[in-house]
Amino acid sequence: MNPRNGRTRMLTVTAVATLLALTAACSSKAKDDGDGDKQSAGGIKTGKGITGKTINLGVLTDMTGVYATLGKSVTQAQQLYVKQFNDAGGACGYKAKLTVRDHGYDPQKAVAGYTELAPDVLGFPQFLGSPFVAAVKKRIDGQDKALVLPQAWSAHLLGSPYVRVIGSTYDIETINAIDFLMKEKGLKKGDKLGHVYFEGDYGENALQGSEYMAEKEGLTLVKQKIKPTDNDMTAQVTALKKAGVKGVVISAGPRQAASLVGVAAAAKLNAPIIGNNSAYSPQLLGTQAAPALLKNYWVASPSLPIGADTPEAKKLVADYKKAYPKDSLDNGVVAGWTAAAVFGEALKKACESKDLTREGVDKALLSLSDFDNGFGVAQDFSDPKAPSSHESVILQPDKSAVGGMKVVRQPTESAEAKGFTPTVS
Repeated sequence: MNPRNGRTRMLTVTAVATLLALTAACSSKAKDDGDGDKQSAGGIKTGKGITGKTINLGVLTDMTGVYATLGKSVTQAQQLYVKQFNDAGGACGYKAKLTVRDHGYDPQKAVAGYTELAPDVLGFPQFLGSPFVAAVKKRIDGQDKALVLPQAWSAHLLGSPYVRVIGSTYDIETINAIDFLMKEKGLKKGDKLGHVYFEGDYGENALQGSEYMAEKEGLTLVKQKIKPTDNDMTAQVTALKKAGVKGVVISAGPRQAASLVGVAAAAKLNAPIIGNNSAYSPQLLGTQAAPALLKNYWVASPSLPIGADTPEAKKLVADYKKAYPKDSLDNGVVAGWTAAAVFGEALKKACESKDLTREGVDKALLSLSDFDNGFGVAQDFSDPKAPSSHESVILQPDKSAVGGMKVVRQPTESAEAKGFTPTVS
């Protein structure tokens, strides 16, 4: 971990972990209460999380907080996947069931939700929020051993056989994003690069990527740390313009990105701005910031967008529109569907081994070394110390594109990313 960022992250994780300790004490179910591993009549080994012929799965998401738009799309995509998974027969005749809890991006609610669901589910195809997952990581590794697929891309989550990051981590994604600015948007050695980032795991891990690139490419980094509750980026734009930055990275939420790009345009800060994958939603194209976003904003993504020209993407668009005709399409649909599909594939592999225990599903995921569900990036889950991919796709807002994003650079791992090793906690 970068020592300059460590203290803030430790405070964040420690505060949430304290809540975990308090709420965990209230959960007697966390101990083995007689639902240990057993074998069904068909020879399938089962354990915690299996009730009758039902595979119970947990979802900890944000439906009402800073990532409400993302959380809704991710969750609905996973509900759609589970329906199709069950309609196709499930795994060894066992059908999946999602239990959803909205934590509103609140640490106390996130920890309480995990404490409630962990004893009764086989695993979590969604847990949104890097700080919250990091806070319970020791419990997952030591006590629960249930597979968790976070909607979070912090490198601090690497190293666990149970918490598995899907796609490139924020540090690698940021390295690829800055490579794009240098190769295609005029940023060059000796320039100043601004970085606006959330305090905590997400922003600070992304910052490690920009610090690495600054050292490698001779850039001067101008840092602007913000809180998730900060929505007006006027002060940050003022500071960046005064510093004379020639490019900006934003590692925050869609609201902050919209404010930053809109205020920068008004202030005539003519520097290209690129965000991490969770710093955009197509709903922003209905705001006053739309013209500025269309002109001067790009996003690094772990996969092709929902509007990709692949058979799998087109089928998902059609199925999602049919299931949720009143809701818009965005890349949260891709993220949710991909995570659910990864979990579903692990269940199918575990079924082949006749072992639907937590341990069986975890082992099954380790056998997936080239998983591609049609969104351009193959995922390798064989090494828990590494993200499943080092590639990023560069997207640009586009009103005419399905999902509001078009591809401007195909999946790429920059030369700098190839030489970078994420810091594993």
